[in-house]
Amino acid sequence: MIEVIGFDADDTLWHNETLYHQVKDDLGELLAGYCSPADTKDHLDQTEVNNIQYYGYGIKSFTLSMIETAIHITGSRVTTTEINKIITIARSMLTAPVDLIDEVEATLESLSGQYPLMLITKGDQFEQERKIDISGIAHFFRYREIVGEKSTSTYRHVLEKYALDPSNFLMVGNSLRSDILPVLEIGGQAVYIPNETTWFHEHADESEVNQVEFAELERMSQLPEYLMQLV
Repeated sequence: MIEVIGFDADDTLWHNETLYHQVKDDLGELLAGYCSPADTKDHLDQTEVNNIQYYGYGIKSFTLSMIETAIHITGSRVTTTEINKIITIARSMLTAPVDLIDEVEATLESLSGQYPLMLITKGDQFEQERKIDISGIAHFFRYREIVGEKSTSTYRHVLEKYALDPSNFLMVGNSLRSDILPVLEIGGQAVYIPNETTWFHEHADESEVNQVEFAELERMSQLPEYLMQLV
């Protein structure tokens, strides 16, 4: 029996990665005089992943990775004007509107009358709180958790905090690596709703995915019907 439904936020409830894609294009254009946009993007992708252990997730971490990338690919010739443009781009990301994914609000409204809902998102505390607050859907969630990483230990800690049995918890998200596999590993249930713009770092090894069972839906509006089948 499902007692609580957890939802990822970025690229599950609202669009997020599309903003990063645009900014990567902007950085490539800004530094085109030093390096091809494609090479700049590849270098930024690797720098971003390398820096997770130091800076975590979010726009602030991404900004440091952009600056580090600019220094590297320009051979330390990047100008203060160019760095200032990078900072300006990052600031625009931090003030960007929250664009809900289609059918999310109606689905949450329907489910919140039947289940306690939990929002579990990873990233920078200030950044994620801002997005939650301006999203217009915060009132649907009984519980809100902003975490540094989504791992088996993180989910165990969160469920213990609310005295929830993992077998009675269902997680919904777009990331196999963060939302699906760790929840299944601790005995929970999961529903995968793919998003074509999901960050490559959130992809999982195919061999891991093939060893577990979870539901996959095309869109959020299918979730209530799926849950009815579980009763």
